[in-house]
Amino acid sequence: MSNNTLKISKKNKLFGCVTNGLTRIFDRYLPDPLVIVIVLTIVIMLACVVFRGDAPTNMLGYWMDGFWSLHGFAMQMVLILVAGFVVATTPLFKFLTLRIADSARTPGKAIVIVTVVSLLASWLNWGIGLVVGAVLAKELAKRVPFVDYRLLIASAYSGFLIWHAGLSGSIPLSLATSGHFLEGSVGLIPTSETLFSPLNIGLILAMFIALPLTNYLMMKSSESVPFTDFADEPPIKADVSRPAERLEHSIWPALLISLLGIAALIFYAVNGGGLNLNVIIFALIFIGIGLHKNLSSFLEQINEAVKGASGIIIQFPFYAGLMGIMAQSGLAGDLAQVFVDISTADTLPVWSFLSAGLINMLVPSGGGQWAVQGPIVMEAAQALNADTSRVAMAFAWGDSWTNMLQPFWALPALAIAGLKARDIMGYCAVVLVVSGVIISLALLLF
Repeated sequence: MSNNTLKISKKNKLFGCVTNGLTRIFDRYLPDPLVIVIVLTIVIMLACVVFRGDAPTNMLGYWMDGFWSLHGFAMQMVLILVAGFVVATTPLFKFLTLRIADSARTPGKAIVIVTVVSLLASWLNWGIGLVVGAVLAKELAKRVPFVDYRLLIASAYSGFLIWHAGLSGSIPLSLATSGHFLEGSVGLIPTSETLFSPLNIGLILAMFIALPLTNYLMMKSSESVPFTDFADEPPIKADVSRPAERLEHSIWPALLISLLGIAALIFYAVNGGGLNLNVIIFALIFIGIGLHKNLSSFLEQINEAVKGASGIIIQFPFYAGLMGIMAQSGLAGDLAQVFVDISTADTLPVWSFLSAGLINMLVPSGGGQWAVQGPIVMEAAQALNADTSRVAMAFAWGDSWTNMLQPFWALPALAIAGLKARDIMGYCAVVLVVSGVIISLALLLF
């Protein structure tokens, strides 16, 4: 055996030890996301009372006020999960998945393809990214023998890391929009200086190389656990004898309403409408109806999809309550100020990245987090004469970076996959470390 081969073997062994160790730790000690958010809520309440001197009654008020703040968004998440699942069960999607599976006959190829598809979808739009990779991964797991299902779903979720640097990134888009809440201090910052800056494009390309490679190496070195419970149940032939049943199984109501939905989308686009989460959900619903060809089949898949949405329905209000405590108590702002106080013009982007990553673990909402930390970070950038667009993008990367360790955003993918957070977080932790090193070095050196 040559020295080079021996070195590669030792590196793979070390990588495998780290991956397997993290996987075992998370599998053994990571509780359900609902337990995590409840523990975090209690800890943050106590911290505010003990260290900030806030009254316990104030904490309860902040918590209750915030508890109701994400109801609309929670419904959007349920709908995008359900609509994405419905499209994934259409004959056309299954045909396309079979074609992809033909080119992904090995576990390694399946891991790489799912990662790349998820990265691309998340760059285009974060809502699409939450669903597409997971449904593709689930279908590939049925057809690619010996693939580690946990790693496949983790690979699908890993692509979500770049969403805030993509076309739907809320911070860079808001800074480029007239009337944003920081316009009086920083003005308008065009997307040419944020989303399409050389630094951001370079980081995105780096992630398109690093994440598939990292996931592939984990597949080569980790203890593979195939998921085999994927037997497709043969459809039960319905007894269509009554007029109501014939209408439910008829093609024309589904075809007509789906055509109306598509026409509405075309009219919206022609009149300058932009891509947002509501538009994506609208498109998925009517595409799903049309591709299922009848409303009976569509409703059957809706009923199946809703079973996986329970985690989202109950956990989003708890995370909203935690966000309310962090924002209204001032704790999020205090944490951000700590990082600002130790920064210079050169290091502010890195510290902004790290502070955003830390607070994202407690306030997993890009828009809500920016509303709290944005004024502090941008004021510091101006005081230190730092590049405001660079600092803003560093913050955006930090916000999406620790999603790899925050199970909040993994809920749709986990619901689609039928897994728990502990099943994938060991792999995601490796992605967190690798990507964190790359992003930090880029912010320091370029």
